[in-house]
Amino acid sequence: MRRAIGLLPENALVGLITYGTQVHLHELGFADISKLYVFRGTKEISKDQILDQLGLSSGGRGLVKGAVQRSGMPMQQQQNVMGSSSVNRFLLPASDCEYTLNALLDELQPDQWPVEAGNRALRCTGVALSVAAGLLGACLPGTGARIIALVGGPCTEGPGMIVSKDLSEPVRSHKDLDKDAAPHFHKAVKFYDNLAKQLVSQGHVLDLFASALDQVGVAEMKVAVERTGGLVVLAESFGHPVFKDSFKRIFEDGEGSLGLSFNGTLEINCSKDIKIQGIIGPCTSLEKKGALCADTVVGQGNTTQWKMCGLDRSTCLTVFFDISPSDRSNPTGTPNTHLYIQFVTNYQNSEGQLRLRVATVARKWVDDSSSTEELVEGFDQETAAVVLARFISLKMEVEEEFDATRWLDRSLIRLCSRFGDYRKDDPSSFVINPNFSIFPQFMFNLRRSQFVQVFNNSPDETAYFRMLLNRESITNSVVMIQPSLLSYSFSAPPTPALLDVASIAADRILLLDAYFSVVIFHGMTIAQWRNLGYQNQPEHQAFAQLLQAPYDDAQNIIKDRFPVPRLVVCDQHGSQARFLLAKLNPSATYNSAHEVAPGSDIIFTDDVSLQVFCRDNGKFKSELFEFKFRLLPDPPQFPIPSQPDL
Repeated sequence: MRRAIGLLPENALVGLITYGTQVHLHELGFADISKLYVFRGTKEISKDQILDQLGLSSGGRGLVKGAVQRSGMPMQQQQNVMGSSSVNRFLLPASDCEYTLNALLDELQPDQWPVEAGNRALRCTGVALSVAAGLLGACLPGTGARIIALVGGPCTEGPGMIVSKDLSEPVRSHKDLDKDAAPHFHKAVKFYDNLAKQLVSQGHVLDLFASALDQVGVAEMKVAVERTGGLVVLAESFGHPVFKDSFKRIFEDGEGSLGLSFNGTLEINCSKDIKIQGIIGPCTSLEKKGALCADTVVGQGNTTQWKMCGLDRSTCLTVFFDISPSDRSNPTGTPNTHLYIQFVTNYQNSEGQLRLRVATVARKWVDDSSSTEELVEGFDQETAAVVLARFISLKMEVEEEFDATRWLDRSLIRLCSRFGDYRKDDPSSFVINPNFSIFPQFMFNLRRSQFVQVFNNSPDETAYFRMLLNRESITNSVVMIQPSLLSYSFSAPPTPALLDVASIAADRILLLDAYFSVVIFHGMTIAQWRNLGYQNQPEHQAFAQLLQAPYDDAQNIIKDRFPVPRLVVCDQHGSQARFLLAKLNPSATYNSAHEVAPGSDIIFTDDVSLQVFCRDNGKFKSELFEFKFRLLPDPPQFPIPSQPDL
């Protein structure tokens, strides 16, 4: 916190809220002694009640924040806000209150209310966020502001509660959610949904930094964070590098800055031949309906305008369009050969300046009934994989008993049947254009990823993964779906390696970039030489350089990424080698251990390999190419995830 305050611009307005059993709003403008306002943590409190208790209800101008606000308003607006003595009690420029804040942090103590044996600590996260949102709502309209919530455990009382204080009640799991056996989940989601609506109407952002070994309620808070365009970081503790380095980056300026912007809107205009279904990503529908809105809705739909309270230089939205079956002709009778889409974006940058960006694109209509060559040439495999990943993640959240694996398999087979060349009843004859060559591999890794397979992940982790997938760039999202692997050895410079267990060798070092984690994996021989200290001997400088190279590359990856990924350093056959093995194609398992090359490794799994996945999809081609789908029973000996049972 001290480090963050030191990085803020001098004119950035800052406030502080702490909470535990109760919520404490600190009055920074009274520097003589520590003075604070206390709110009960057991009941929901409205914005009007908050302002009444603070004596701000009749002030008209109000206040700005519950955590930290960057310099997000024009100077004239700052002067207007600062003209209110009521606001000055709670909100001061960073240069004026740095000493007071540091003194408050020095005096800060754990919650004084005792925690009985067998109980969790009382934590009223929901009320604290309500107080912060209420204060923000009293500021001037159009002012960019952020609530930065540092959450160290689950909310155990008041609105937004995800689990009771009794330790005998476990925190909800995916199985509980599937069986509707999570008693607090729907009520908490409703509370955060209302909080999201309030923040969106005010144009303010909720950022979430969750640092705890247990779940803290990210799954419930997802709606408020995502709809306001907030940042989210999930770490094990406040001392972990994932939290510390990520928290520092949001305050950095210059090249290391995230380019945070505020209070944006997006409007889409397009030709009458297409309709807008909706958007998946960090935004909220403004419910501006019109003739361009499609009947079917995907994500935030039924509108042509969206609110983006927070955005940065890497924010990426997925827009879905519906092709209208109407006649594509203009009044003169000449067919329209092109369609047009225009994106109009307004936002306020970190300096408080307003920006307007307009991007207009033209695309050509293609008659796919006669030829598919132009469609094939325009196919982007990486973008298609990311769009499918975001779409299927949404369907898994909103549709009960949705079989994501089967849906992906059917989609892949339909694509191959449409654009592949083959002889009927001869799967070995199948060939496909190079523009589609990597797409089946993307689908194989997607169906094994944390976005589809929620087993062994908590609801908080699943929500965290999907929030980042929905907002990151195509390049970063592809790495989430299919990690990249580099190989380091004496015989060659660093080279890309297949994401396969066969890439493991005793005399190699592997660097895996899985976006959320970066893994440096030492082969068995490399690890033994390192443990013997050969790298410290002058005659083995080449070995020292080999050991250092993946560390340097890993730091370059970590430096440019937000949230900062977890760095895992492990050895072959070590306990943390699972971080690498879980991402590799299991081409060698315990069933084929006799075929493994010396020094390589095997994966103890029943998952199918990429080769089996492609081969078994081909078994059904003769029927699937004609779209004669029929369900086949799942044999009990099939591995999980199984080959497509179509």
